[in-house]
Amino acid sequence: MRSLKLFLTVVALGITTLVCKANVSVADIFSDNMVLQRNLNVKVWGNADPGERLSVSFKGQKLRTKADKKGLWSVELEPMKAGGPFEMTFHGKNEIVLKNILIGDVWVCSGQSNMEMKVSETSNAEKEIEQANYPNIRLFTVPRKISNVPLEKMPGASWQICTPENVKAFSAVGYYFGRDLQREIDVPIGLVHSSWGGTVVETWTSKASITRVAKYEAFGERIDNYDPETIINEKKKELEKVLGSFPEKERGMDEKWMKPGTDYSSWKTMNLPVLWENAGYPLLDGVVWFSYEFILSAEDINGNGELHLGKIDDSDITWFNGQQVGEMKWGYDTERIYTIPAELLVAGKNVITIRVDDPRGLGGIHSKVENFCLNLGQKTVPLSGEWKFKIDKVYANFQASPNDVPGLLYNGMIYPLIPYGIKGAIWYQGESNTPRSKEYEITFPNMINNWREDWQQGDFPFLFVQLANFKRPNSIPQDDDWAELRETQTKTLSVKNTGMAVSIDIGDASNIHPLNKQDVGKRLMLSALKVAYGKDIVYSGPLYKSMQIEGNKAIISFDHVGSGLMIKNKHGYINEFEIAGEDQEFYWAQAKLEGDKIIVWSDEVKAPVAVRFGWACNPAEFNLYNKEGLPASPFRTDNWIGITDGKSFDD
Repeated sequence: MRSLKLFLTVVALGITTLVCKANVSVADIFSDNMVLQRNLNVKVWGNADPGERLSVSFKGQKLRTKADKKGLWSVELEPMKAGGPFEMTFHGKNEIVLKNILIGDVWVCSGQSNMEMKVSETSNAEKEIEQANYPNIRLFTVPRKISNVPLEKMPGASWQICTPENVKAFSAVGYYFGRDLQREIDVPIGLVHSSWGGTVVETWTSKASITRVAKYEAFGERIDNYDPETIINEKKKELEKVLGSFPEKERGMDEKWMKPGTDYSSWKTMNLPVLWENAGYPLLDGVVWFSYEFILSAEDINGNGELHLGKIDDSDITWFNGQQVGEMKWGYDTERIYTIPAELLVAGKNVITIRVDDPRGLGGIHSKVENFCLNLGQKTVPLSGEWKFKIDKVYANFQASPNDVPGLLYNGMIYPLIPYGIKGAIWYQGESNTPRSKEYEITFPNMINNWREDWQQGDFPFLFVQLANFKRPNSIPQDDDWAELRETQTKTLSVKNTGMAVSIDIGDASNIHPLNKQDVGKRLMLSALKVAYGKDIVYSGPLYKSMQIEGNKAIISFDHVGSGLMIKNKHGYINEFEIAGEDQEFYWAQAKLEGDKIIVWSDEVKAPVAVRFGWACNPAEFNLYNKEGLPASPFRTDNWIGITDGKSFDD
């Protein structure tokens, strides 16, 4: 028996020794099907036992190295021309062979939800997916991860060949950009997708970089002390105190809670309009139903009604007397106005039911009281007050927010990629920074420079999308935080090797995630052809250059007019211009084209000093392009104080 115990102990020690010995491994960004950057010294790195000697063989190059005291190793391949497929072999105490490798151009695709939006969610998705057979395009998606310290691992991630099945869930903007680019330059394209919806630029910036920015100097300690697990546990406990238990399976649709006669005896009450976080339900993300009963007389009914619900965060389905009258997805900042057909209005009891779905952030109905009513022509029925409500489902995926402190997504989703060889980056983000648009003039270029500094591959091309049009159009000229954000994006073009795709004409007033991502990808591709590949093409729409005042008229000149300015209006009217005098009061202006200049004036302004163009969240009557079909970028000629001046991260 003693001999058996001794034998088992020796075996166990041997197994333990084998487990402790680290096989040679390569960083997670390296896998079968990858694309390596052409014409660049390509770094390859990984882990092994401290002091272990190993070799890396690829395309005739054989490099030898030794792991350092921490077990880290790296080699650098000499520049190579586009081609493939090839194999890469790693020899140490073990052997790794990576197959089907291409050499071409690698682009990082990053930002928030409009970069994250899937191919399957875009216009003409079924046909686009069916045709997505591109063996020379490879896709890599970085797993979502937040961290207050830089991470090296990306568990479960690997390169995929672009096929209909693999492209479905990939970034639409990234894919359409890469597809169009590959057609133009005919070399393999690698697309590394790393984005997270609803995120701010600061979370994509390293601690070292952001703490050099004014007002962020003291954030280092906050970042160091941030603990995601503590945040998660605190959120869960706080919500448990309020709800007791979390319903995780929806019942409302199956049980038809929208139908008249629904039993509301178990429903609670809430005074609307309100965000439910402000009504005693902090941290609730989920599906909540609201119902309101009211009485109409026969005299009240005179044709169709108009239901004004104001803004609902995020998505809603709305019924009137059991019949669906409206639905909107992802319209957190959009006024809901739904038509109620006359045949649905009844003398006596009527009921409005709203299903609100909010997967993250604030949720509920956050209208102004005056925008929360039923308009019946001669009569207006106020809807503010006590509504019945019931929580149908709680999204119990408690997590810390990537926006809690700066640097969290840089650490978890950018740092693990560095220093993988890349050609450049494309970026679609800014919506979440609109409350402090003016500061974005600093924080966005800072992030670009941060990535370039850490990658140590020079001033690689950085191309970005200017925010698309969104929300209801303005009836009068006014200040706008989205317009100010677009202005800071335009100013970022002063940073070397940058390009901007203007999307002011392809947005959706009711959807912050417009479905047309094909044109976004194409316009980014045009910028790439110029900025990254030096092609002599028209890659930008008109950009404001200068203004000259002559009497009561302003004469506007542009850069990037291409073969000439073009107005998409058969009568030649140019829309979305505003003009102001010294009093800073803007009026809608008339504008006409003379050669490559635009003359702007208004009878209301005798001595103009400033002009604005497309200065709104949604300049819906936009119609100014160059003849190559690229839209002009919104602009202003003044530098008057805006509504986001002075706003910063903690505001």
